[in-house]
Amino acid sequence: MTSQPNPTAPTPTVRASASPHDAQPHLKRALQSRHIQLIAIGGAIGTGLFMGSGKTISVAGPSVLLVYLIIGGMLYFVMRAMGELLLSRKSYRNFADMTGDILGPWAAYFTGWTYWFCWVVTAVADVIVIASVYVVHLAPALPEWSLPVIALVVIAILIGLNLPTVRAFGETEFWFAMVKIIAIVALIVAGVALILVGYESEHGRATFAHLWADGGFFSTGFMGFVAAFQIATFAFVGIELVGTTAAETKDPEHNLPKAVNSIPVRILLFYIGSLVVLMSVMPWTAYDADNSPFIQVFDAAGLPAAAAIVNLVVLTSAMSSANSGIYSTSRMVYGLATERDAPSVFARLSRRKVPQNALFLTGVMLLSSVVLLVFGLGESTGFAIVTTVSSLCFMFVWSMILISYLVYRRRRPQEHAASTFPMPFGRIMPWVVLAFFGFLLWAFTGDADTRIGLVATPVWFALLAVGYLGLRRTPAHRRARAEHRAFAAREVVLAERWRRGSGE
Repeated sequence: MTSQPNPTAPTPTVRASASPHDAQPHLKRALQSRHIQLIAIGGAIGTGLFMGSGKTISVAGPSVLLVYLIIGGMLYFVMRAMGELLLSRKSYRNFADMTGDILGPWAAYFTGWTYWFCWVVTAVADVIVIASVYVVHLAPALPEWSLPVIALVVIAILIGLNLPTVRAFGETEFWFAMVKIIAIVALIVAGVALILVGYESEHGRATFAHLWADGGFFSTGFMGFVAAFQIATFAFVGIELVGTTAAETKDPEHNLPKAVNSIPVRILLFYIGSLVVLMSVMPWTAYDADNSPFIQVFDAAGLPAAAAIVNLVVLTSAMSSANSGIYSTSRMVYGLATERDAPSVFARLSRRKVPQNALFLTGVMLLSSVVLLVFGLGESTGFAIVTTVSSLCFMFVWSMILISYLVYRRRRPQEHAASTFPMPFGRIMPWVVLAFFGFLLWAFTGDADTRIGLVATPVWFALLAVGYLGLRRTPAHRRARAEHRAFAAREVVLAERWRRGSGE
């Protein structure tokens, strides 16, 4: 259960409690515990792991295991901060509401729209690899001109999966994620069996010794280790996906903490476990950076049927990731529209309580994947640039969550003290993780393709700033900013009064 409200605490700001959305139909709480658990897993296992791990292995060698472990550990603390914040106020529908309530209307605008953009870009990357890699691997005779057509079909299917009720989305994502889990567990079991029997392939004998025998654990040196952070970061985008389900989750006080606390197990099993097996069955030098290592390992084992099955699983995984992205973007735009940070047309719900106009907006944006494929930017250059932009934008969102948490602890110490799901090491870890994000920015300067993404990303924030300059002049936004300032000032007074009374 959530913490009990402090009797002296002010009511939430206009953006969290008295917003225009109160007079409109609400999203329906139809996602059950099993949906939330599998959405949390499915959001974190997608194209970045199945496709991107080939490149991370090629640039870092076995040290890629440490890369995934470090990133996963850091993002666990982001999730714990988000979990404590979301459960502190039942009025929060997602973390854009949360950042807006704590930091001000500007934060809701920049966080919400950037998160929408994050998932649009991620879904574009997913559609690109589905059309140009996975489908082509299943049907290699397809002509080049068919790739944009395949992308159009994929986009239509994804929109169709999200138009029914939110429960239908939950069921779809549940089974998508289940396929991924079964596939990874099967890969680990099959890989361990190959290692134990000492299977011989054209690349040599399967053995755990490959993890240190082929040039050592840090076989590509320190800069190779650093370069892996560029690609591996993208594997974790979507880890915060459960934060967009808050308004449609049954019993969030129980289900959200359960989903967040499962993250360490997911990282160890799905990321570390699968990569240990992959690099033991074959030496890391045998993997092609532009293809999925999950498919390559079965090809090398002489099991083309198994490789085809894995390819179908990987295709399903990419569909799942894009499906989750379309869901989260539609809910974020819906929330922005109810707060007048997006056109009101996107605040309308269908008879089934689905924000279909927001869904169609995302569908239109996904057409950019078709353009990229028309110009021949497939799994290499286009994928690297798109995933870099996505990773950087997600880092902004994660940073906003951490900054909100730091302000929350300063302005609402009574709520933190009463929290039943407090962030561990909450005084220092937000600063440690923010410093780590600074390191990631430096790491992104190390490769030509990621540098293009690093240079292109500020264009998005410049466009957002132009939109915000117009928005902040509206009477409603002026009123919201004034109310937030007054609300924050009252919170500071109450926080000091509570600290004196508690002796903190």
